Amino acid sequence: MAYHHFMATIYLIRHGETPTTGTILPGRTPGLHLSERGRMQAAAVAKQLASVDAVYSSPLERARETALPTCARFHKELMLDDGLLEADFGTWTGESLADLARLPEWQVVQKRPGEFRFPGGESFVEMQHRVVRCVRTIAARHPGEAVACFTHADPIKAALAHFTGRGWGAFQQIPAEPCSVSELEL
Repeated sequence: MAYHHFMATIYLIRHGETPTTGTILPGRTPGLHLSERGRMQAAAVAKQLASVDAVYSSPLERARETALPTCARFHKELMLDDGLLEADFGTWTGESLADLARLPEWQVVQKRPGEFRFPGGESFVEMQHRVVRCVRTIAARHPGEAVACFTHADPIKAALAHFTGRGWGAFQQIPAEPCSVSELEL
């Protein structure tokens, strides 16, 4: 008797650029849409993907808008999953990155993120558990298939730190530029 195990290919894709990318920590703020450049990035990433059997997205507008060209290209319905949401940055939501960088806590975020909880929000560890659980569930639903998951920078970095075994020490060095595609086999 032969046993076959079919792994899912998971593409973790960061949303495209927004008007606040690199300047503000938007977190889960609703109503933040892609910039013109972000829409062009979303169209380009849809063309870059060779094959997609399912498309999932964070419910936030910037992720959904990035996913839509991929849905259109591959004729797939967009499935929203709260597990792909951005980290809950609590009271830091909407703050300027330059202002946050002046806080002593910012050094913990940069050097020891696994020890940090956002004031009034989620810890990096909680976010990682949520995202890893979500990605594993999606992979189990789609054995042998390619799945595009549109999400945010910190969830991507947390998932990659976990699945590659790099851990929290490498978290801030893991790249997650707008519309970057990170591939996992699960």
